[in-house]
Amino acid sequence: MKKTFLLEELDCANCARKMEEGIKKIEGVDTCSVNFLSQKLTIEADDATFDEILNKAVKVCRRIEPDCKIIY
Repeated sequence: MKKTFLLEELDCANCARKMEEGIKKIEGVDTCSVNFLSQKLTIEADDATFDEILNKAVKVCRRIEPDCKIIY
């Protein structure tokens, strides 16, 4: 399953890169991309565990950029 989410209050391109790298390390994630300019997060992962992976991705984003919100 591949889904795209809007990111709100992502202020730093370096933080976007760190988020992308952190999410790619989550078990079950096939691909991930964080686009700073369009403020979008795209995750491709297994359908059966997608919700669990998304919860872990939210935690990664909050740790790196506490004010950033994933809109889904």
